[in-house]
Amino acid sequence: MMLQVIWIAAAGAMGAVCRWGISRVGYIVLGGGFAWGTLIANAVGCFLLGFLMHFGLISDRLSAEARTALAVGFLGALTTFSTFSYETIGYLEDGSWTLAIANISANLALGLGATVAGLVLARTLFGATA
Repeated sequence: MMLQVIWIAAAGAMGAVCRWGISRVGYIVLGGGFAWGTLIANAVGCFLLGFLMHFGLISDRLSAEARTALAVGFLGALTTFSTFSYETIGYLEDGSWTLAIANISANLALGLGATVAGLVLARTLFGATA
């Protein structure tokens, strides 16, 4: 049990650093007018979770402990609902309703779409049944 906690914490630390890096690159490349880093991190995390969960169901190459460390630790730290919510509220408080609606719509559409894409890719590569 304690070893699992350590693996989750280590994976979470890596996910948090990746999240920070994505935000920095998003800001540098795409500018600060929109929450690009959060959107990209959430979409990538959704894709990877969809892929990971299906792969974990149909393959014995990844232990349940490794899946948990990756899903809860790494992807839990990479994706961020709290930042998405805070940024959306910031847009609303600034009167930027268009940006708020765009942020909500983009995170929802890309998140769901990326999860489906991850599932489809894993099913295509590894088979459709568990």
